[in-house]
Amino acid sequence: MNKIACTLLTMVMLAIPAMSKADTRQLFNGHDLAGWKHVGDGRFVVEDGLLHPEGGVGLLWFEGEKVSDAVVRVVYMVRARTDNSGVFVRIPDPPESQWIPVDTALEVQINEAEESDYYRTGSIYTFSKAVSRPGRIGEWNTMEITLDGLRTVVHINDALVADYNEGDPVPPKKNTWDPERGPRPESGYVALQNHPHGNSVYFREVSIHSIDK
Repeated sequence: MNKIACTLLTMVMLAIPAMSKADTRQLFNGHDLAGWKHVGDGRFVVEDGLLHPEGGVGLLWFEGEKVSDAVVRVVYMVRARTDNSGVFVRIPDPPESQWIPVDTALEVQINEAEESDYYRTGSIYTFSKAVSRPGRIGEWNTMEITLDGLRTVVHINDALVADYNEGDPVPPKKNTWDPERGPRPESGYVALQNHPHGNSVYFREVSIHSIDK
């Protein structure tokens, strides 16, 4: 990494508020789906302490609280390159279907097969491209999504992957299924996506860490 790149990375890291270890809340208890609701097709099951999606396109969302000014930490594994899933943040209202959050929230993508940086793992799906590719197949990966006001920053395995501020330029829609453009809220619900191509995706931690501002 050259000197300019190191300086830019340092500036980004310094601009992100620090996490408070004293205020950490586990959303997934490792035993059952207490606190979670599912909408859409398919389902999530708990097997050997892990969350595992099955079936068609749906969303498992945590109804206990809206999240803002915090770090959403998700520890996940994909066992196949073609596995597809995602983590939704900033869902403004309790979702009545799996499709509403696509157009009203932000999705942090999990998909190692995508070649486009706007659609692959760690991108803020079609809003902010992935600038690095630190995800590993067949191993546990730690995704940290920092929600700081209207800024959303994604790290995977401690590497910066995406950084999006509300109002940043966004490319036009490429596909009919791409999210509608428009503002996203400062706070919202968190959800995990199940997908027909995500049957070997596993989650072992979903937690919220408050940040010091």
